[in-house]
Amino acid sequence: MTLKAQILDDVKSAMRKRDQKRLTALRLITAAIKQIEVDKRVELDEQGVLAVLDKMVKQRRDSLQQYEAAGRDDLAAQEAYELELIGTYLPEALSDEEVTELIHQAIDETGASSIRDMGMVMNKLRGEVQGRADMKAVSNAVKDVLQST
Repeated sequence: MTLKAQILDDVKSAMRKRDQKRLTALRLITAAIKQIEVDKRVELDEQGVLAVLDKMVKQRRDSLQQYEAAGRDDLAAQEAYELELIGTYLPEALSDEEVTELIHQAIDETGASSIRDMGMVMNKLRGEVQGRADMKAVSNAVKDVLQST
């Protein structure tokens, strides 16, 4: 079953169980996927759905920090719930060692030798780590490795 089909199936399940909180969060996910599909006039594949979910996780983390800083515990709790729910659809996160190993493999495969080659390395890594690691952290790690060579 595809990730998109799983999400739609979970929407139906939440409707049957009358779980309004879960249903609302799942509808946010389906709306984000549908928005991309309508805007780009394409049917998203697994990688595209993962990219949407990854973006939603990043947005929720940012919002969660802001709500907590502002003392808005009610909004922070909602963001934390959505973040946890979205996380259930993402693949298992990579460890730091696995990310480092993938970075070194990508550098070897692309023949990158300086910071100017960072784009090639990131393009190579994107498919492998999307949804499984924070892309900003991966980017910083690639930059560190390429600067030290």
